[in-house]
Amino acid sequence: MQPESVSTHHDPQSSAVAVAVVQFAAGTDPSANLQALREHVRAASGRGAKVVVAPEYSMFAVTRLDERVVAVAEPLTGPFVTGLGEIAREFGVYLVAGIVEQVAPESGRIRNTLVVLGPDAKLVTKYRKVHLYDAFGYIESDVVEAGAVEAPATFTVGAVIFGMQTCFDLRFPEGCRRVAAAGAQVLVLPAQWIPGPAKVDQWTTLLRARAIENTVYVAAADQCAPRGAGASMIVDPTGVVLAELGDEPGVLTAAVDLDRLDEVRTSNPSLILRRFAITERPSD
Repeated sequence: MQPESVSTHHDPQSSAVAVAVVQFAAGTDPSANLQALREHVRAASGRGAKVVVAPEYSMFAVTRLDERVVAVAEPLTGPFVTGLGEIAREFGVYLVAGIVEQVAPESGRIRNTLVVLGPDAKLVTKYRKVHLYDAFGYIESDVVEAGAVEAPATFTVGAVIFGMQTCFDLRFPEGCRRVAAAGAQVLVLPAQWIPGPAKVDQWTTLLRARAIENTVYVAAADQCAPRGAGASMIVDPTGVVLAELGDEPGVLTAAVDLDRLDEVRTSNPSLILRRFAITERPSD
């Protein structure tokens, strides 16, 4: 395993990027969800955000997945992703959001996909959720096709590298470590974190742990009530919570500062000191 180099010099014009996290209650009308998201992105842009992170299933949200989610699924060229691109272009931001991606009309399945749209309205990259939510009485894999294990999807804004994971992926530290090892300095994590006993405490603990162990910023966008637990937050690479919400809709903003990241990684070079690699577990 090759150690990562730690840069200590950055262009001051690009070493800090304002990031926003959107928390809202997505429903079953994609057009209404798109309109609600547009207003949140407007607010985020007004605060100077250049990257805006929206929740998992921003396009269509239900408590339990069934034929409804299959019926509404769209390709990456569909109207919802196109609408996200128009919002990104209107406000000059990079917009990350969770969609219901169509596999094939006859398959009866979908993909749980994150898309990144740039200020030119074009698709920058995508991430298909790898770890499906087959836990706590839910079986996401009944309807969702897991994403292939591929090289981590990243995108760069200024000099800052962003990587992605989704919701249940948070419980698998090796997945987040792969993203950091690929060079990401910020982990964006859209979620529909289902409410339940101790779930908020687990969510906030895991978010801070992923930031600390990987020395990365974490920007986590959850849905709020009734289908999500809320508690969206932005965490710095030492685990300090820079901004957070309760269970109400809202927008958080904070600056990702690479000079601060360098300070943390110089004093705690854990990515360089690690002794173990990560390998894919063969599918059953």
